[in-house]
Amino acid sequence: MNEITPIAPASGDKEATMPRKDPTQRRSRERVERILTCASTLIADNGSDAMRMSDVAQMAEISIGSLYQYFPDKGSIIRTLAERYNVLGRECIADALQNVSDMNGLQSSFAELIDIYYAMFLAEPVMRDIWSGTQADKALRDIDLADSRMNGTVLAAARARIDPVADRDELENSSFLIMQLGEATMHLAISVDRAEGDALVENFKRMFLREMLG
Repeated sequence: MNEITPIAPASGDKEATMPRKDPTQRRSRERVERILTCASTLIADNGSDAMRMSDVAQMAEISIGSLYQYFPDKGSIIRTLAERYNVLGRECIADALQNVSDMNGLQSSFAELIDIYYAMFLAEPVMRDIWSGTQADKALRDIDLADSRMNGTVLAAARARIDPVADRDELENSSFLIMQLGEATMHLAISVDRAEGDALVENFKRMFLREMLG
């Protein structure tokens, strides 16, 4: 996952997250991808705090002026990368839950999904770096919240298939909470040592299973 797959950013604050210049032409799209790939490499090597726009431009072999045509500041690069990781995560969640039709299936699929998501965080230094700074960046917090809400809707739909008479508003609310707590658990787990992080993730899975059975 070290190279970012070209995926359209999610809906949300388009002005804050999209490149300044709309890359409609192939050459422009390729330049945006090169910029994001170079930024990912720099973040993986030294962290987002140390990344400078001049370093990105130099590695991408473009002028600093050209870089600013696409991304007005470092934050816009980081938020674009964050949204792309969110798209990958949402696709993973949707794939895991789309065929769930009973409680046993939901429990096993969601538990496996948590393990996959945790592995993604552990394996991808850029993903870890971006989300470790979520609380310090309001735009990233908003992206995180919107992502949890969309993932909660997917989970609520799966739960509604299992229990069609359940109150849909309650399912939406509790599923949103579960997904937000899941994101928070992942952020916490990668902030502590591996053994403690593993234990936190396992505890979250048990909490989820109790909620589903309750």
